[in-house]
Amino acid sequence: MTHAAAAAVAVAADTSARKGRIRQANEAEILRAAESVFARKGFTGATMAAIAEAAGLPKANLHYYFRTKQEIYRAVLGNILTLWLAGTDAIEPRAEPGEALARYIRAKMTLTAERPDASRVFANELLHGAHEVGALLRRELRTLVRAKASVIDAWVAQGRMAPVDATHLFFTIWAATQTYADFEPQVCAVLGRRRLTQADLERATRHVVELILRGCGLDTEGA
Repeated sequence: MTHAAAAAVAVAADTSARKGRIRQANEAEILRAAESVFARKGFTGATMAAIAEAAGLPKANLHYYFRTKQEIYRAVLGNILTLWLAGTDAIEPRAEPGEALARYIRAKMTLTAERPDASRVFANELLHGAHEVGALLRRELRTLVRAKASVIDAWVAQGRMAPVDATHLFFTIWAATQTYADFEPQVCAVLGRRRLTQADLERATRHVVELILRGCGLDTEGA
């Protein structure tokens, strides 16, 4: 290959990579906008026009990335699940159980604070039978929970934490963390707030971390 040909290939590869990054950024922006629309309108009430408007795009441009509302909805749900599962990376065999569980809980609470619409969209999908996300739950989520539950079971067997039902521990963590997004109006009513503040969420995070760790027989100091 001549120098000129090699240079042309390099330029083409760079252009392709740049276009790929732009596409990924645009898709991420669309999914965030769609997340907001689905959280407020539900799948039935949401429209492609509303999603395009929220994303600041002409409707025709939206169709370039996603052909149908259902395609966007599935992508939103898949993206949410990916975000939630990323936090479980802390739960690995060599980790300190208390530190790992605290990190996971904090990651979930951070997502609750930063992406409350994501939690609401997901909860609404589950309440309506999980027709779009059911297959993902039975594959990716089930596989991951089994793997992480086996890590927790090993910690228990090694005497590193109190005996717990590892699978149901995940259900408890999800319920405790996601309630601050899914049922924010209820929490705000009891606390006498219009919206949850950063201080409220930090207090809630400390409470959930300490409650879970104590239930697992783990030290809460420094958690």
